[in-house]
Amino acid sequence: MNYLSDSEFETYGLESATPESFVAAASSMINTYCRRPTLAIAQFTERIRVVPGRNNVQLTNLPLAIPQGQTSPLVSGRGRYAPPRRGEDTTMWELAEIAMVYSLPGTWVNLDVTTFDYFADTGEVSWLGGPLGLAFDEIELTYTAGFSQVPDPVKFACAQLVKNAQATPALNVRAGSLGTLNSMHLEYFSDTLIDSTVQGMLAPYVAQKVG
Repeated sequence: MNYLSDSEFETYGLESATPESFVAAASSMINTYCRRPTLAIAQFTERIRVVPGRNNVQLTNLPLAIPQGQTSPLVSGRGRYAPPRRGEDTTMWELAEIAMVYSLPGTWVNLDVTTFDYFADTGEVSWLGGPLGLAFDEIELTYTAGFSQVPDPVKFACAQLVKNAQATPALNVRAGSLGTLNSMHLEYFSDTLIDSTVQGMLAPYVAQKVG
């Protein structure tokens, strides 16, 4: 996905004749820097360790987005039962020992994600405790996240990347020769092209792995 259309070039400070391949390469660099395949709405599957004693996790890709026709960004989920630990819930320990006999710890079970609470902006997801006093030590969620419209800072960052590329002598290649090889050439100069200005624009959109 290109983060600037040709009709937006001049609005964001680019010449109307700017090669689209420059914008495509800049958009690809933005995805790499933000550690995600795209900033547009897409589906992700993420497996996350659960902190002992907690019934919540934080997803990496933000913001959570509800697809058209759906009521939640959460598509499906699985949880793996953790071995019970003495002292975590003494009132449920006997039931937990029964669960051990039936080999529940370590077992993956499907979850009804329609009962989960979530916060779209932070990516925090929480759920009610499991049966028999057993918690999850790992959870896997499939969800949708991203922006239905490209945020202005991302568009300005894309334009600035193109300008930085055009101003870098080693990247002054003919527009007609820009292709896969030269896209890789742009990636090689990422430390130069993604300067502090671009980094500041993209900072809110970088995926942050928690845990």
